[in-house]
Amino acid sequence: MPLPSPKQLAWYLTRPRDQLSEEEAAAIARLEQDAEAATVAGLVRRLADLLRSCCVSAKTRCGAPITTLDGWLRDARRSGVAAITTFAASLQQDGAAVKAALTTSWSSGQTEGQVGKLKMLKRQTFGRSSFDLLRRRVLLAA
Repeated sequence: MPLPSPKQLAWYLTRPRDQLSEEEAAAIARLEQDAEAATVAGLVRRLADLLRSCCVSAKTRCGAPITTLDGWLRDARRSGVAAITTFAASLQQDGAAVKAALTTSWSSGQTEGQVGKLKMLKRQTFGRSSFDLLRRRVLLAA
């Protein structure tokens, strides 16, 4: 039986282990037979657990998110996996934003949703109409 697609495997790794079906857990176990894949899987799970525990709706809050993140970044840099090392470097480069996301309850979800909706409306009318029609569609969609 072949492994699931990379997208499905990524989804399996980011979900809590107790929510995986037997088939999904078996696919992860097969994946982890490779040493490099096991390293990546462990790092992905740790980061997903950290992000989940720092979520506003988390039942138990993350005790020391910055310390945990620093440990994860250190381990990711030492992993020897190019994709993980590059990802860790980009997280570290945006360190202030990442740390703020882990320690504050603020979310830009509503804003991002409205911006996405506006961009969709703009794309739909691109090259077909005037600003007046776009303005009317935005106001009607609100």
